[in-house]
Amino acid sequence: MRRWVALGLVLCLCFGLRAEDPPVPREMAPLDAAVGRALLFLERSQDTDGAWRASSGKSAGVMALCVMAFLSAGHTPGEGQFAETVERGVRWVLTIQRPSGLIATVDGHEMYHHGICTLMLAEVAGMCEGRLGEEVRAKLVKAVAVILRAQRAQGQFRGGWRYSVEGSDADLSVTGWQLLALLAAKNLGCDVPPAAIDRAVEFIQRCFDRRGTFGYMPSGQLTVACAGTGILGLELCGKKLHRTPPSLRAGAYILDNPPEPRQLYCFYGLYYCSQATFQLGDEFWTIYRARLHRFLLPNQSQSGAWVAQDNTSAAYGKSYTTAMAVLALTVEYRFLPIYQRGDEPTDDKDN
Repeated sequence: MRRWVALGLVLCLCFGLRAEDPPVPREMAPLDAAVGRALLFLERSQDTDGAWRASSGKSAGVMALCVMAFLSAGHTPGEGQFAETVERGVRWVLTIQRPSGLIATVDGHEMYHHGICTLMLAEVAGMCEGRLGEEVRAKLVKAVAVILRAQRAQGQFRGGWRYSVEGSDADLSVTGWQLLALLAAKNLGCDVPPAAIDRAVEFIQRCFDRRGTFGYMPSGQLTVACAGTGILGLELCGKKLHRTPPSLRAGAYILDNPPEPRQLYCFYGLYYCSQATFQLGDEFWTIYRARLHRFLLPNQSQSGAWVAQDNTSAAYGKSYTTAMAVLALTVEYRFLPIYQRGDEPTDDKDN
């Protein structure tokens, strides 16, 4: 019921409230208005061929994030004010998939692009009907095979992923996207071996540092974004991993380091920390949600975009930062399957 109420609020903002419409709850109105303005900005920013651009040109990763921003607010290829915008975006991603199954616009960092695009396809697959739905699911199967092939097989990086399909090292950031993609694909019915998920979880656990949060690699750099990535990876992998001591300590690390304009990987961190604290629930989400809103809502530009002040976010352009902000804000709408909390009903008895 909460999901349909949220959808109604978003659609009211996009089409305008009528006199007979019930009033929007005061708490939700600023959030929904900000999301509506941001989606209008993203609609205007889309190229005629369906792509969105990063600062350096067309980017598969940014493209997929923009599509997911619309999905997270209830707009699908066949439904909502932005249905055509979403469908053009999905079709553009489908056209750039290589015969190998890889989806990327930049070699050398291809697994970033591929993981995000695979996650998007898995999320949108259940929202498409007809020929488009069939094509999305067929492309998704090939994309999942690439992720499984690229998972590291041995050493301290066993179970993780890195920038390239081939290699022996891994990091938590790239691993997070691949794990989310595999989980979303598994939820859709794709063949994802449980062992692949188990190995990914083990790698994330090895990234937990004695300093009290998750590092970029085992014994690597600590960032707020990595804290969120580590928590989310564990929280989505079954009830046995819900609110474990490492996740609770990393959650405390997030609350000890609230969002700041020049925080390293600021908008990337907003995306992961919003989902992580939402999964942890209780005081973690209550505190982080208030800080997230205070950080983002007053700082949205008149165009509807969010403009980064940290170089690590600004390098990818306003479509990227705006999509990440929307994805952080709409986690409580729960439209994306990956946004569902672990305490919600499930038919998966293994969890």
